[in-house]
Amino acid sequence: MTRPTSTQDLLPSERCFVSAMQHLGFGRFEFVQIRDGELALDPWPTTVRGVKFGSEDAATHRTLPGEFELKRQVAEFFEFVRNVDAGEIRCIEVRHGLPFSMEIEHRPEIAEGGRHA
Repeated sequence: MTRPTSTQDLLPSERCFVSAMQHLGFGRFEFVQIRDGELALDPWPTTVRGVKFGSEDAATHRTLPGEFELKRQVAEFFEFVRNVDAGEIRCIEVRHGLPFSMEIEHRPEIAEGGRHA
């Protein structure tokens, strides 16, 4: 599947998750299910907010326009998710409203001869 480049290329669940990452700012989402290459957001994943006291970032919430070009990290995140048939993101760390790193459990399909497809 191709990498999305703007919010117009996103599925409704992906748009919702972009908004949630932006609102979170700093923190992580835990136990995010992936089904057929799409985030399954019902029930909503566990959300853990990071708070730094005395930091300007703690009180800053940006409002995003309705449509915008995706940052590289967001595009790469959804490209990865779209290529997972089924799995669970154990933890995705968010910094400045962008995906920073993740731990994912998935079982790649094994092709004949015991090699990963």
